[in-house]
Amino acid sequence: MDTMLTALYDGNCVVCRSTCEAMRALDWRKRIKFVDLHESGAWRERCPNLTIEQLMHEIHVIDAESRVYAGFKATRRMLKEAPLGFPLWLLLQLPGADGLGARAYRFIARRRYRINALLGKELPDCADGSCEMLQ
Repeated sequence: MDTMLTALYDGNCVVCRSTCEAMRALDWRKRIKFVDLHESGAWRERCPNLTIEQLMHEIHVIDAESRVYAGFKATRRMLKEAPLGFPLWLLLQLPGADGLGARAYRFIARRRYRINALLGKELPDCADGSCEMLQ
């Protein structure tokens, strides 16, 4: 099967990598391709309007029609594509899920490097200054 979604994530982040691993486990049909934005610039050709600043703030998912989903909506879109994530996707369709989900996502995303530290993980080098965007 062809990849239906491309997920651009912060590979320096333990929370982000863990989320991708969980999604891979749910995606037994391999419909989601995960791209560490620090390892590949290939996303620039497909979505030249996205900036590194945007990508560092939240995960971005691009579908086969080049529609871009960000943050909570990106996570929810991946759940819809992953067969084992579909039941959770259905729950996230309930009234109020958009607002609550987006707030929870932003709360975690803004603090993800601090969460990495709490988990005993080393913070990335961030020589390029990208981590400063999250402070």
